[in-house]
Formats: sequence, C-alpha cells, structure tokens
Amino acid sequence: MRKLLVTSALPYANGQIHLGHLVEYIQTDIFVRYQKLIGNTCYYMCADDTHGTPIVISAKQQNITPEALIASIHKDHVQDFKAFNISFDHYGSTNSEENRCLAEEIFLNAKEKGAIYEKEIEQYYSEADAMFLPDRFIKGTCPKCKTEDQYGDSCESCGATYAPTDLINPKSTLSGAEPILKKSTHYFFKLSQFSEQLQTWINSEEHLKPELQNKLQEWFKTGLQDWDISRDAPYFGFKIPGTTDKYFYVWLDAPVGYIATTQKWCRENDIPFEPIWKNNEFEIHHFIGKDILYFHALFWPAMLMVSEYNLPKKLHVHGFLTINGEKMSKSRGTFITARHYLEKFSPEFLRYYYAAKLSGSIEDIDLNMEDFIYRVNSDIVNKVVNIGSRLGSIVTKKLNEKLTTIDKAGHVLLDEITAEKESIAACYEALDYAKAMRSIMALADKSNKYIDENAPWSVVKDSPEQAAIICTTGLNALRLLTIYLKPVMPELTQKIEAFLNIPALTWQDLDTCLENHTIQPYEHLAQRIPVGTAL
Repeated sequence: MRKLLVTSALPYANGQIHLGHLVEYIQTDIFVRYQKLIGNTCYYMCADDTHGTPIVISAKQQNITPEALIASIHKDHVQDFKAFNISFDHYGSTNSEENRCLAEEIFLNAKEKGAIYEKEIEQYYSEADAMFLPDRFIKGTCPKCKTEDQYGDSCESCGATYAPTDLINPKSTLSGAEPILKKSTHYFFKLSQFSEQLQTWINSEEHLKPELQNKLQEWFKTGLQDWDISRDAPYFGFKIPGTTDKYFYVWLDAPVGYIATTQKWCRENDIPFEPIWKNNEFEIHHFIGKDILYFHALFWPAMLMVSEYNLPKKLHVHGFLTINGEKMSKSRGTFITARHYLEKFSPEFLRYYYAAKLSGSIEDIDLNMEDFIYRVNSDIVNKVVNIGSRLGSIVTKKLNEKLTTIDKAGHVLLDEITAEKESIAACYEALDYAKAMRSIMALADKSNKYIDENAPWSVVKDSPEQAAIICTTGLNALRLLTIYLKPVMPELTQKIEAFLNIPALTWQDLDTCLENHTIQPYEHLAQRIPVGTAL
C-alpha cells in the first residue's frame, strides 16, 4: 500500500474562508478520503499563513495585536473547514516555533551553500506611514497600458508584470501619500543556482502536467530571477538570524509550514517524522491554485533541494471559481463566504457540485445557481436518495426491516455496478471527479430502472418474499453507490450506513453483498432544494 502526505495551500490569516477557497480544500479532501477509503496511509496537513504586512495593518486597524488577530482568524477557519467536512489530520499555524526553526535551518543551509547573498536595493518608502510599502500597498498607473489604479506588481487590465518602481504616479494605499525611493540592504536567494536541478524535476510528467511544464519553461527562457527573501521592519514574521531589523518574506516561511505542521503533528502523535520528509517513504502531494504555480514549482523545490528534504511527488493545480459566470467580487455580490453559504444549503451539496465540475485541469469552474439546484435535486435526491426512500419505507413497513437474498437478476445489476470500480478509482486518482460522478449517476439510473421494472410496492401485496429480494437487491445497489460517493459526501454516507445498520464502508466492501440482515427504520436522507433559492 502507498503512503502519502497531502497538503492544500495555506489560507491567509486576514479574512474569511469563501467559496473560491473551498474549491481547493474540497478537491484535496476528496482525494485524501479516497486514499484512506482504499486503505492507503494518507496524512492531510494544512495551516494558516500568518505573516506579512497585511496582518500588521489589519491588526492596527482593529486595535489588537497581530497575535490576537491570527488567533481569532484561526478559530474561524477551523470552524468553517469543519462545517464542510474537510478532514485535516492537523491544521496548524505558520507562526509556530517549529516553523521558525525550520525556516532558519533552510536559510542557513542555503547561505552555507552559497545560495544567499546581500544586495542594496531601492524601494518605495512612505514617510506618512513610516514603512516600506509592499507591492499590494502601492497603486499607480500601469507603465505598459497606462491604466490607472493598478497595484505595484501587476496590471489587472493588460496582465503586465513589473517592479513597483516602474509605476507611474505611485501612491500609498494606506495614506494616499506619494512614496519616496529609499535604499535598503536585502537578502536574496540565488534561484539561478538551481536551474539545472529544477529543469530535471519539472520535466518529469510524474510531477507536473505537460501544460504546466510548458508554462514554467517560459520563465526558464527569460532566465530565473533571484528571489528577494527579506523584508524591512515593521513586519510581522520571523527575524532573519544575525539581523536586528530584517524579516523573512512571508513566501519563504509559508511553504515551510507544510513541513513544520507535519513535524508538530508527528511529535504530538508519536509518529516518525523522518520517513515523511527525509527518506522518500512518503509521496508528497501539494494542491494549489494556478496563481501560485511559480512559488511552488520553482522557489519551493529549490528550498527543499538546498536542505535535502523530499521533493513533491506531484503538484495538483486547479483553476479559479466564478459565480454565475462572473469573477468573485464584493461589489457585484458574488463574493460568497463559507458561512453565508451554510445559511442556505447543506455543505454536502457544494462538495458534490464541485466534484461534478472538477476534471483535474487548470480550467476555471463556474458555480451557476440554477445548475447547482438542478444537479443536486436530479442526482443526489432523485437518483441516489430516491433508492433509499422508495425501498426503505417498504422494508420498514411491510418486511419487518429484514433484507433477505439476491436472485440471478439482482446479481446482474450489482455486477454491472461493481464492474466500474477500477474506472471510478482511476478517476479519483486522476482528480477527474466529474467523470467519476457521471459514471456513478449512470449506475444510479440503472438501479432506479431495475426498481421501476420490478415494482416492489406492487409485488409485496402478493409475494412478500419476492418483494424482499427486489428490495435487498436495490438497497445493495445503494450500498455500492454509497461506497463510490463516500469521498465526496461523508455525511450522506454516515446516514446511509446508519440506515443499513452496517459498519463504516470501505472500498473492499464492493466485493461483498448485504444479505439476511436487519436494517434500521428509514429516515429522510436529504431534502430537495426549492427551485429559485438564491445565495
């Protein structure tokens, strides 16, 4: 059996979890639950990304300390993830002693191997705010297309990237004051030193899909740029060893949080850490959005190389979420938090809908509310839950809650369902959840067709024995479909397990049948969503 360490990108500790975030965490969670369902060892690690200037600014605006801010956000994030059944083995924080020690270790190893150097640079400083301004705290006119009100790193209008010092008419987003250029000595990570090693790692399809490899080659063609890994005070983060006013840039210590969170969890649970991150016993899988590919495919592997940690086995990269065809936006009313969603709908429904949309590509997916309601009602309620409601009431009321045996015709149906197990397993492994859901719902259609053609509600009047065989077959079909859906819909699975009066289902249970067995009285498993319900 395989051993896997799986991570999702660390959410920033400066805001609520929203539906865009949940694309990644649900995608990852389904993969993790599938791995555990088939019997693999799989640990799921994540943490809040807690450092940087935005944290300082937000804490100041709320008149609290950065530590108080990130503690409050951490509590909210944990609650939101729990509500959506995201099954982290450990959810930590990058503001931990483990993370500080590991960030320093990687920095010092890089320094020892000649991959760190100091250079004096010019950057914008706001005298009104008494601080150097990060890219996102400067706005001005794009130097390429001349669009106004653009951030200091890239233009939303033409897509150009540039240095903050290239902006025309720059202004501080905090005070509106015009910044001045000021010199400061910074530490740089010599990414170019690892160019050959990175090329070798990237060119393996085992690690990245070809479309992503091609994207990364563009950066090699222009030459890998060395990475400014330091920031000036005031800053919330880890101080660089041997300095008094320099801090690690948040993007250095944030991915180190993958290792630190694992280390902390291992210590607390008496589990060996070395096999996971040091000696290649575990496959490391990172799930990320396409907007942070550069950091995870270039900077992060180089950091791991310099300290001899295991490189990722796979980078799983997804696209963004749109709402009814539009980008998420507060002004347009399409910025929807996890908590707002939960006021209207079951978390299970969003998990299923995202699964039905995710194909393992980097294409964006759209949450269309009409389609969402239709798909939930059509697939989950009318196809899957319908089997339990139609047959459960008959077995409860007419057959003393007893399942009996399965005849030849019944085995034909069940064999058709189990014949798809390798195909569905391959879909889960490839993150093509959409194809898996289509296959499962086609099997649900076959199951309902069997029930319709055999009409146990009519047969039970003259032949309770034959009706019991039909119901036993139909509820075994539901059991098999539930195994297939278990990574996607854990709550519905638990309800069906309780109804069928069985232990927690595993993938191996696809090879067995449930006969001569007493079930529990049927209770509603899911309710239809009224058409027209809005977020």
